[in-house]
Amino acid sequence: MAADDRPQITLITPPTFDPEVFSDRIARVLDGVEVACLRLALGTRDEDILTRAADAAREVAHARDVAIVIENHLILAERLGLDGVHLTDGARTVRKARKDLGADAIVGAFCGTSRHEGMSAGEAGADYVALGPVGETALGDGSSVAFDVFEWWSEVIEVPVIAEGALTAELVARFGPVTDFFAVGEEIWGAENPLAALKALLAPLG
Repeated sequence: MAADDRPQITLITPPTFDPEVFSDRIARVLDGVEVACLRLALGTRDEDILTRAADAAREVAHARDVAIVIENHLILAERLGLDGVHLTDGARTVRKARKDLGADAIVGAFCGTSRHEGMSAGEAGADYVALGPVGETALGDGSSVAFDVFEWWSEVIEVPVIAEGALTAELVARFGPVTDFFAVGEEIWGAENPLAALKALLAPLG
């Protein structure tokens, strides 16, 4: 696959981590694979925990010219000097996020398996739309995004699209030609060597 056609990578943090230990793990991955964006996806609503994690991750990311976004927390994104937000409620709050954070901030939206929701998010001003899961999972209602949704999107829609959720090397090979980004997180953090796991996952991209 030609370098300019190759999908970029968004790295998703685990839902919980020790900032001091995890900073080194993130750094090793960012040093070993070209990553466009780091997404803070913490499962807590504790402001202190979020702030400590965001500060640590921001230092690692920005030292390597990698953008960093946080899931849903508009106020923290601004206060902590992050590059924007990743919204998990589809198109619902895209306009507000854009208004609050300004034109230069990254505003992305996860729209599940809904092409229509993705289009609405793009029209509302999202910089990218994430669709998933693309792989088979028992989570949610078990549905996944059909290949032809990405195929159609890549031909018709200008807004970049991210494929994520239950990725395998086989799915990376299949979706590579029709997605702008892959978002990878839980697929690698359980491995002893997350960087090696990520490289193996992305091997089909060449």
